[in-house]
Amino acid sequence: MCYEWPLAVDLRSKTLTDEIALRGVHATHDLTIHRRPRAGDRLSTTAAITSVEPRTPGGYVVTRFETLDADGRPVTSTDYGSLYLGVECERGSTRPSPRPSPQRGDGEVASPDWATDIAIPANLAHVYTECARIWNPIHTDRAVALAAGLPDIILHGTATLALAVSETLRREPDGAAAVARIRCRFGGMVRLPSTLRVEGWKPAESGAGRAIAFRALGADGRPAVGDGWLQLTA
Repeated sequence: MCYEWPLAVDLRSKTLTDEIALRGVHATHDLTIHRRPRAGDRLSTTAAITSVEPRTPGGYVVTRFETLDADGRPVTSTDYGSLYLGVECERGSTRPSPRPSPQRGDGEVASPDWATDIAIPANLAHVYTECARIWNPIHTDRAVALAAGLPDIILHGTATLALAVSETLRREPDGAAAVARIRCRFGGMVRLPSTLRVEGWKPAESGAGRAIAFRALGADGRPAVGDGWLQLTA
């Protein structure tokens, strides 16, 4: 995210007013890791809006980020979905080609195989903002968050996702090195301070390969991260 975010901000400044931009919340995330970034890499990232559509809470916009290394080889590809609360829009652009998701064999949602609770300290949004270099005032400035229609500052979607993924990978012998793709949608907001409950399932085989389903529930029991899954390398 740290090398994609500057482009996200630049793209918003060119296409949206400040009033609309501040109403944006992270709605969906779909990251493909072609290879892991390495120290010393010189990366080049491009961004383009690929989909715009009206939804009940507001306008939904998908931006695709493509990152290449110095030799022009792909490193990561991300479809980043933003929801602009209370903003009306018309359907436009072209949807990105669907990328298949692994499904559980019986098509039903079974009870999680494991669960754990993570304490979310009051300052985590500020710490993540500085460490990930993602500056969005709805996560650190209460007045801005309230003006955007939020109940208070909330934890970043990517921070919530990172906590859930890290907890899921604690149960995998190869850890982060095995991850080829991460996909999820964001739902309930994570307030600060609070407790995040991460739940997951045993790895399952699917048409896309071996995958792990997971989710993260906020203090109110609503999925802060839903439909989460990790695709692992063979």
